[in-house]
Amino acid sequence: MAKHGKKYQEAAKLIDSEATYEPSEAVELVKKAATAKFDETVEAAVRLGVDPRKQDQAVRGVVVLPHGTGKTQRVLVFAKGEKAKEAEAAGADFVGDQDMINKIQQGWFDFDVCVATPDMMSEVGKLGRLLGGKGLMPNPKAGTVTFDVSKAVQEIKAGKIEYRLDKAGQIHAPIGKVSFNPDQLNENLKALIDALNRAKPAAAKGVYLKGISISSTMGPSARVNTTVFR
Repeated sequence: MAKHGKKYQEAAKLIDSEATYEPSEAVELVKKAATAKFDETVEAAVRLGVDPRKQDQAVRGVVVLPHGTGKTQRVLVFAKGEKAKEAEAAGADFVGDQDMINKIQQGWFDFDVCVATPDMMSEVGKLGRLLGGKGLMPNPKAGTVTFDVSKAVQEIKAGKIEYRLDKAGQIHAPIGKVSFNPDQLNENLKALIDALNRAKPAAAKGVYLKGISISSTMGPSARVNTTVFR
């Protein structure tokens, strides 16, 4: 059992670890229990009734949070010619082709998301070990391998996040910052859960949403009533 400091222990007294709360109440408690000196990220952990070992029960996708994540994403786009110009016009932070590939091979990773046009993937694929290990490899399922680079960049800047089932059958995703007002966090949480419900595999049987909890980076978690999302 991990040992927590006095601040955490005091904050934990605000939340009953055995209780489940309505989403709005859980959000308020997590905000009150956040005691760090920085603007903590609020994260949702969702336990799903699927078997992560089975390919036909994989859950993966993207969702644009209505209020963003509170973090400005630095976007790198691998593209040439007109598509490179489109990416720049859409607000991409870095745009290039072989020059960017060379930089990454030399150890440069000052970006958060990669987008690539399909014709660039044969070259970008050579970075698989470097980008894949950091979860940065462009992927068609995440909408980051596309010729519509303008839309991809704009959605990422607007708050698009990718979610993916882990080996424990859970989804972990940011839904904002502690500085967000309660309505913003509630609406972002609802958008995430709605996306997960739409992504329910046909092979999944029984209860799909088994558990939802939210917490801040350094704070205790609050369990959320799942029935309101079913």
